[in-house]
Amino acid sequence: MIGASTPFPCPGEPVKIYLHTGFLNIRREDCIRAPDAARGRLVRLKAVRNYLNGEWVEPENLGYHLVHNPSTGQVIAETPLSTPPETARAIEAAARAFKGWSETPVSRRVQPLYQLVELARRNEERIARSITEENGKSLVDARAEVKRMLENCEVACGMPILQQGDKLAGASYGIDGEVIRLPLGVFAMIAPFNFPAMVPFWFIPYALAAGNTYVVKPSEQVPLTMQLLAELIDQTGLPPGVFNLVNGDRAVAEVFTEHPAVKGVSLVGSTRTCRLIAEKCARAGKRFQAMGSAKNHLVCMPDAKIDEAVRNMVTSCYGCAGQRCMASSAIVAIGAEMYGRVSEKFIEACRKIILANPLDPEVADNDMVLGPVISLKAKNSILAMIEKGIEEGAVLALDGRGVIVPGCEEGFFIGPTVFTEVQPGMEIHKTEIFGPVVAILKADSLDEAIQIINGHQYGNGASIYTQNGWWARKFKLEVECGMIGINVGIPAPVAYLPFGGMKASQFSDIKAQGKAVINFFTEDKIVTERYWPED
Repeated sequence: MIGASTPFPCPGEPVKIYLHTGFLNIRREDCIRAPDAARGRLVRLKAVRNYLNGEWVEPENLGYHLVHNPSTGQVIAETPLSTPPETARAIEAAARAFKGWSETPVSRRVQPLYQLVELARRNEERIARSITEENGKSLVDARAEVKRMLENCEVACGMPILQQGDKLAGASYGIDGEVIRLPLGVFAMIAPFNFPAMVPFWFIPYALAAGNTYVVKPSEQVPLTMQLLAELIDQTGLPPGVFNLVNGDRAVAEVFTEHPAVKGVSLVGSTRTCRLIAEKCARAGKRFQAMGSAKNHLVCMPDAKIDEAVRNMVTSCYGCAGQRCMASSAIVAIGAEMYGRVSEKFIEACRKIILANPLDPEVADNDMVLGPVISLKAKNSILAMIEKGIEEGAVLALDGRGVIVPGCEEGFFIGPTVFTEVQPGMEIHKTEIFGPVVAILKADSLDEAIQIINGHQYGNGASIYTQNGWWARKFKLEVECGMIGINVGIPAPVAYLPFGGMKASQFSDIKAQGKAVINFFTEDKIVTERYWPED
């Protein structure tokens, strides 16, 4: 029982005490505790604040979203749902900072990024553990995410080269032509829950180095990693207002699409959300990058190195519990013999996956760990899709339902799940399930496999396993996906190259990260000039 005599770490200070039936909305920033549902204990919550105009501020908000550790179900923080006026203040701070920042020489604009890389490297493990605690992915996956985040910062440090324009002397008689790439103003980003460190850095460092100012909204489900990264950014000496952080939900996102000072919005989310944001931005005359849903296919040809391919498939399908836009969730085996071999070997390999709390020291460094999905809502949605697959007549060859992880009974776990005898057009094939559920299909030929992929509404990524160069070339040229892998199960490009899909997986002309994204964050200005000789 929780009563007035309960000892608190800050005697005499008001606190917020969460009860099973609700909570008392009395808050003290550094002195918040909530009951651990599994053990009935009180635990300290982590404070989440906004970063506006170079200062940490207690958010003006409409309420809170509870943040859970998905491995234990324990509440670990609360995300303030910032108001539209609070969001507008962040945008206006960024707008005021734009002139001075855009006029700063590019060689100086990249200096804070160099400092951020150094600070992040010193805190690499801390960032990775923050990701794992609030997201649930394995530490191995979280560490890889941090490295990709750092790589994007390093690429953006090349802005003195990346932002260079073009000049043609002698475009006509006595006339020269020039293209200069100029920053536009304030940009904003709506971040997803699945990569709280990496995905925002597909955009932030490039926008800043190009001379723009920025406002980011982390996912309300995973605010803590961006809190940590903003603390590091705060130490780099960026002028006030150049970078701003606003926590919240769709109310914040709607201000991004409506405020006249925002020149463009980047988003990674579901196709439904991406389509809505893209439409709003288009109506408002804003630039937009909206990276949507996916259903990535792995095609296994008869000549594939089967053991190597299966190991690769397992990593591709179950890394981050299948909650990533590059996760493969459909395997297409060519021919009855390969279909049988792939099904048998893949299911056998899946049985060796370790279902556990990724922060358990016993397994933390093991790359075969499968953590929980992000929330109870996500878990229930995935379970409903598994039921749908059974109803449709697919064979549930490996059932991941009902698993219990000792010590994590309140966690949001689903074990590796595999359907065989899946037909194109079934819901479990059409839908992005976004969890550890894999469908195995059979095709008679490469042409049929390509038809299956191209007939799908999504076109994010696809890979083929083969030693045959002709098959590989046909696949990469004919498959309608933005990212292609040849014997690579996760064809996510390195930071130097653009990231993005096709069809309903992307609503924008310009993809994320690398040199390509500079065109999103700058406007080409074309200058035609000549000078007559002095009299």
